[in-house]
Amino acid sequence: MPFRNISDLPGAVTDYLPKHGQEIYLAAYNNAWDEYKSKSDRRGDATREETAHKVAWAAVKNVYHKNIKTGKWEPKPTSV
Repeated sequence: MPFRNISDLPGAVTDYLPKHGQEIYLAAYNNAWDEYKSKSDRRGDATREETAHKVAWAAVKNVYHKNIKTGKWEPKPTSV
């Protein structure tokens, strides 16, 4: 089911991602929840929830990366 607020997100998201990353996750998850409601739109036997989480993490990883030294999620460097 879609999330209403950042505070509703799982601890794996709220405990580790910065607020902006959480906002990205929330928006991507809710969008994917709507977009992949039909089983025929999903890959394999993935549930709607599994698919939405995968899409949300992929969206976060477009903007953030996990620093292997500190374990913290940081914005990716931007190129101009």
